[in-house]
Amino acid sequence: MKDFKVLFIYPNTMMATLVPISLSILYPCLKSSGFQVELFDTTYYRTEEISFEQKKVELLQVKEFRLEEKDISYIESDVYADLVKKVETYKPNLIAVTIVEDVFPLALSLLDSIKQFDIPVIAGGVFVTLSPEEVICQKNIDMICIGEGEEPLVELCEKMYRGEDYTNIQNLWVKKNGKIIKNPLRKLVDINQLPYIDFDIFERKRLYRPMYGKIYTMVHIEADRGCPYNCTYCEAPHLRKLFKEHGCGNYYRRKLPSRIMEELRHLAKKYNPDYINFDAESFLARPISELKELSEQYKKEIDLPFWCQSRPETVTEEKIKILKEMNCKNLQFGIEQGNEEFRARILKRSYTNKEMVEALQIVEKYGIRYTVNNIIGFPDETRELIFDTINVNRQINPTTINCYLFTPYKGTYLRQYCVEKGYLDKDANVHQLLDGAELKMNSISYQELKGLQRTFPLYAKMPETEFDKIRIAEKFDEAGNRMFQQLREIYYERYFSS
Repeated sequence: MKDFKVLFIYPNTMMATLVPISLSILYPCLKSSGFQVELFDTTYYRTEEISFEQKKVELLQVKEFRLEEKDISYIESDVYADLVKKVETYKPNLIAVTIVEDVFPLALSLLDSIKQFDIPVIAGGVFVTLSPEEVICQKNIDMICIGEGEEPLVELCEKMYRGEDYTNIQNLWVKKNGKIIKNPLRKLVDINQLPYIDFDIFERKRLYRPMYGKIYTMVHIEADRGCPYNCTYCEAPHLRKLFKEHGCGNYYRRKLPSRIMEELRHLAKKYNPDYINFDAESFLARPISELKELSEQYKKEIDLPFWCQSRPETVTEEKIKILKEMNCKNLQFGIEQGNEEFRARILKRSYTNKEMVEALQIVEKYGIRYTVNNIIGFPDETRELIFDTINVNRQINPTTINCYLFTPYKGTYLRQYCVEKGYLDKDANVHQLLDGAELKMNSISYQELKGLQRTFPLYAKMPETEFDKIRIAEKFDEAGNRMFQQLREIYYERYFSS
């Protein structure tokens, strides 16, 4: 073990228990090179008024669950004081913070609390790649990593350990003598050659994950990286373009079935999970030959229940049959918007509602539970267009229904569209998918969107004879709140009882 210590800081949305793949790969990369690595994770600290998962419970998007059953509770001490204590006792040589846009303010406040230690800080993550100038100018950040971090982070630690100049490492921007040295991007990694995912940097209880009201020990495996699609509200098209323009290779890469199985054998033996998550933007986008190969080995050697996400247009009966035989228990699909013309023109998702409904009916035919994701509040969207989305949901039978507010993340086409139309200030911050951003547009108000969000599952599931009551429940006044609680109890009894 080398006498060089790295401290990862993970500023996370409060009680968002999904384990990040990024740190779970960066950790073994550094560990296999002999570096000491520890983590400061904010997940269980009270950094917000209400947790992301509890908001989803209140919005009828997930069934109520109790993390207390697995001895999971909030850390009641001060997050900043605890971070200071961690730095004082661990004495790291390098601090590495991973950032998404939702938690950028939290990340900055954490770094500000430890600035007195004068330890070099590197920031990475998708937000850093998409908005590097904004991040590198922060006073408590000394360097940033643009793009993938597995190779540059190890190279940085090696050079710092040997006392060598590290200002010329590809993918890094480094502050030196009042200037910023911007190094070129390197080739994208071969994800089949990376170390196995390692969750040991996290507390064991971080593997607990709620699903349909129960808590499972869930192991996550990266099945692919990137996405081949062009959704305008997503960062993937920008990343694909960035890496292509710099000659870095193809952003969308799939792990070979043989490599996935090697890793699963290792993870299943080490962590003894009762659920698997295939981490992929669209799991069914892979060729049928690869899916068959993976299925045959998975059934023989793993056979644990699993979940994954995909897109309606990737569904075929043959693929769903394979998933059923593999022991797939849960799927997740993005509907996003229900008006075909609006969806194709604004979101760049081109398929018909008939095709989408028929695809999800195949899933229902094979008895696989599924969740659908919907987004409301897109630029220029109206109440009528939102009800087109509700009507599509009424034609299918998902187990749970998510309704998020449009969140204009930096690096997306729709973010730029909103700025150009004057709907959003160019420097505006966003705060996760359940809150979105308040756009200054005339087609619908933010308050009306919040009302539609909390009643969306009611409109999607309950009979039309209840619509007048649901309309009352959209309002955040005394009568509306009382009606929502009445309808919420009915919804739970009808649709969440099993």
